[in-house]
Amino acid sequence: MNTQEIENTPLLFGHDRRTGIVAVETAGHFVRVFFRTARGVHFHDEPFRPFILVSDPLLVHGCKTACSIRQLSGEALFRYQLQFDSWNDCLTARDFLASTTGQTTTGAQAPYLFIPDPVHQYLLSSGATLFKGIEFSELRSLTLDIETFCCEGYNFSNPERAEDRIISIACRDSHGQETVLRGDRLSESDMLLALNDIIRTSDPDVIIGHNIFRFDLDYIGKRARRHGITLKWGRNGSPPRISSGSRWNLAERSIDYPRWDVHGRHIIDTYFLVQHYDIAQRGLESHGLKQVARHFGVAAPERVYLEGNKISEQFTRNPELLYRYNLDDVRETESIYRILGYAWFLQTRIFPYSFQNCPLKGNATRINSLFLREYLHQGHSIPARTTESTAFEGGYTELPQAGIFGPVVHCDVASLYPSLMLTYRLKPSRDVLGLFLPMLAELRRFRLEAKRAARESDAEDTRRYFDTLQQVFKVLINSFFGYLGAPLHNFSDPAAAAEVTRLGRVTIKAMISVLHNHNARPLEVDTDGIYFQPPPGCEEEEHQQALVQALSSSLPEGIEVEMDGRYRSMFAYKAKNYALLGYDDRITIRGSGLRSRGMEQYLREFLREAVELLLKGESSSVDSCCERYVSRLVRRDFEIGWIARTATLNESPASYQAKLRQGKCNPSAAFEIALSEERTFYAGDQVCYYIRGAGKGATAHENCHPVSGFDPARCDVNISYYVQKLRHLKKRFEPFLPQQPTLFD
Repeated sequence: MNTQEIENTPLLFGHDRRTGIVAVETAGHFVRVFFRTARGVHFHDEPFRPFILVSDPLLVHGCKTACSIRQLSGEALFRYQLQFDSWNDCLTARDFLASTTGQTTTGAQAPYLFIPDPVHQYLLSSGATLFKGIEFSELRSLTLDIETFCCEGYNFSNPERAEDRIISIACRDSHGQETVLRGDRLSESDMLLALNDIIRTSDPDVIIGHNIFRFDLDYIGKRARRHGITLKWGRNGSPPRISSGSRWNLAERSIDYPRWDVHGRHIIDTYFLVQHYDIAQRGLESHGLKQVARHFGVAAPERVYLEGNKISEQFTRNPELLYRYNLDDVRETESIYRILGYAWFLQTRIFPYSFQNCPLKGNATRINSLFLREYLHQGHSIPARTTESTAFEGGYTELPQAGIFGPVVHCDVASLYPSLMLTYRLKPSRDVLGLFLPMLAELRRFRLEAKRAARESDAEDTRRYFDTLQQVFKVLINSFFGYLGAPLHNFSDPAAAAEVTRLGRVTIKAMISVLHNHNARPLEVDTDGIYFQPPPGCEEEEHQQALVQALSSSLPEGIEVEMDGRYRSMFAYKAKNYALLGYDDRITIRGSGLRSRGMEQYLREFLREAVELLLKGESSSVDSCCERYVSRLVRRDFEIGWIARTATLNESPASYQAKLRQGKCNPSAAFEIALSEERTFYAGDQVCYYIRGAGKGATAHENCHPVSGFDPARCDVNISYYVQKLRHLKKRFEPFLPQQPTLFD
């Protein structure tokens, strides 16, 4: 398998095969396309005709801007493509259509389709994508991080406060060149001007930071305005374009941030990449840089750690340590980018989005863009967005019996929903060009070939490339079902998605029946896989493999069952909540009932210890384990972080206040803390607090206090409250513990 074969698939990578494109920007009547070559970055301008799709060209009758009309084939709603001479003309027409039709650009009933990103429009129209023919290591990057001073009497540095300032800017480029701009040697204005020079001379394709939008860039921008300094960061010397009210939604999370766009460059916030990773893995205790770096094993043993409230003191007392700390932050951020950014770099080769925007788009939105690109390429009309949002039954889940079991085998259907769609030819009814199934089949073929290439490769770089590629293809393959059932997209089809899940339930139930026929005992069933206890005499791996093979042979061709794991024991707690003990003594815990970042650290530690005791057949020791934790609490033998709770704000504090006044929500400790602090909090921010006072029945929102304000000299932690929470958690395990004999036993 070679990269060129993959990228020569127009359905997935677009029809424009040009290589070396690193950025696209609008420039009046043109777009400026930036190419990276062996001699550096150069650009050329080419004509760009932005467009709006409409059901009837008469909709723009009376609009002051001229346009040409391209009639598309087929009978779908959007049969006409209006093409304009400039982006401003396109915006004028958009406003005219919104006014005359009474429908906004996001309305599902709108008789026009406007795409608000001109770069996305260009990539859709041209069939070009970024980064073809470029290796990830060839992309020029600059990672930056700042440290700030907070004047006495305040807890948080504020860029709007004259006395506060930037005291350190650490930068590291992709060639390993490191620079620290020191606040003890340079004025703040000189530091900002020096940062301009670093960006100009290093000429990065990508600027990287952790939480860079909501802290570093926002702080830099406000201090630059205070000093009257223009941040000439663009490849044309222009300042960044800043959009203050941006919001990013991912699954159940919502993050408010001020968006920056730099001409000819991309900004990648590793905080956002970490959100994607955590949604899939659910393995992070926190999204902060230090915790994430430790999770990925990129924190150097000798790295410097400083508490946030000690930064100003460190700058005054020993700035050398502060600069080492700042540089360590930059190194860790770059390492996280190298780990998590690679998959998005590869996806930017496929989807018609900039590198900066690709991670910010949902899976269904990205899949929809592939259809739009190919339909426009073939000159075919495009259907209206799906308005149907009827809920349909999902996958089959069941926990036949709770308890501790062993040994245990896990089998699952490889890509169940995609396999069902391909086997039963299930596709969107409005995809008249028939793109859905061929795209899905190609992705599956490429994934299998990439997996094989990764296994057979001797070179570490090549193996990593193909392994990351197959993971990207896996995500895309599974996204096709999500797209099928998603509302508000042009080719989605909830009825077809409902048929896929119905067939999925039929398949899983058939597997359960086969297992029963072989005297195996299903323990936990979830959508596409089953944990089961093999029948007596089937303890050896080869016998278990044979049973799984028999299970696979009983299903229709194209539906393949694989053995995904073998375990010494399993604690089945409730549906989708279980723990596994591997033959290598590794413990895996799944489900929010057995693991949750919302729990305090001491509860998470107790829960894991209790689960381990159950899995190892030592359930009688759970009581003594609990009492050990109680004793530690009573002795106050802990750091404040051990009992503190970290909560993520799912909306802005102002929105919370409005709902509270209207009686639409209950009081929240996290929001009350956010409202009491000096700094401004946004949706997506995390708040860390503890409960003080006395009495196990204390109300959290009335007795909460920020960890930053904890005074070890007067430990005001409500011990009774925390002991009560521990005992309440322990009650979850009582049905699985040895029962005390009663008078009637």
